[in-house]
Amino acid sequence: MEKVSLVRCEDYEYEKVKEAVLQSFCNLGGIEKYIQRGDRVLLKVNLLMKKKPEEAATTHPIFVRALAEILMEHGAQVIIGDSPGGPFHEKQLRGVYRVCGMEEVAEKTGAQLNYDTGQVEVKDDTLKLLKNLTVIKVLQDVDKVISVSKLKTHGMALFTGAVKNMFGIIPGLLKVEYHFKMSNIVDFSDVLVDICKYANPILSFMDGIVGMEGDGPSAGTPRKIGAVIASTSPYHLDVAASSIIGLDPREVPTIQRSMERNICKGNLEDIEFVGGKIEDFRVKKYKVPKIRSVNFFHGRLPRFLERPMHRLLQPRPVFLHDQCSGCGDCQESCPPKTITMIHHRPVVNLEHCIRCFCCQELCPQKAVKIHRPWLLHRLVQW
Repeated sequence: MEKVSLVRCEDYEYEKVKEAVLQSFCNLGGIEKYIQRGDRVLLKVNLLMKKKPEEAATTHPIFVRALAEILMEHGAQVIIGDSPGGPFHEKQLRGVYRVCGMEEVAEKTGAQLNYDTGQVEVKDDTLKLLKNLTVIKVLQDVDKVISVSKLKTHGMALFTGAVKNMFGIIPGLLKVEYHFKMSNIVDFSDVLVDICKYANPILSFMDGIVGMEGDGPSAGTPRKIGAVIASTSPYHLDVAASSIIGLDPREVPTIQRSMERNICKGNLEDIEFVGGKIEDFRVKKYKVPKIRSVNFFHGRLPRFLERPMHRLLQPRPVFLHDQCSGCGDCQESCPPKTITMIHHRPVVNLEHCIRCFCCQELCPQKAVKIHRPWLLHRLVQW
């Protein structure tokens, strides 16, 4: 049984959040069980892109401030960091840290923001697909990692939580290469589990006070949930969090891969909830994607029928040119390079589109929507 802590927190009033985080540590056996004085701790936050805290696309700065302050009061040295979408360099980081509120967190707590954009090659023969991977250098400079994710829906992965949060240890545009090489959602979610296992966060916290529903992880709508969720297992945390918003955890690709590796059961049977009952945290009518993956028919049809059915029914990105600013971020972030800017507006070659939806994920104007054919909706309901 893995413990998952559930603590009620209704808003981002600092003292309330700090008390909820303190209670989470208590529920999991106390901070001294995990952190010793002098430990260098990386708070691996979710800073997808330049988004204001109220947009619910990134880990809220009040949540990060509370966690950092508690750790520092216990004698830890705290480093806050992530590799957001797009290029990984100091200017980009400074902009993201500023807009997302992390600069203010560092000023108020004395925590350090990571500006080291170095990367290192590492090897781990215990992983399934990634025996060799490239990660941000700061991982080698800390003693422990804590995942600090945001509860959101996701265009390709259905749900983004503690496990997928660790994808941010892959530097900059190298993440785009991973999308391209592992365009199949099954392989890509296996890679996400590999990366999480390598990062090996000692604890995982999730900011579920206000989450994102609908077209996450960046273009969705903020939705109040009122939960601070924590666990030693990012895999079981994701099972709990997806259950809270009405998702069947077994439909989430990263949880499916975790089940195949016998890391978790994909349901609540191997979870011990402490601090609160999950029934008291469930939210109704949370808007979650019906189907986001081109692999909907995987295992459901003969192989010779899968490809034409995918081509006919798979979702596709649609660009809203009236909302588009012509920044070209979608073109830069497209793994197979199928997007072309024509008269400062994006046009996609659907024949080579891999349906990773990075264009939607990283569009600062929310000018990309995912169109799903009517028949696909009916198949999902059926």
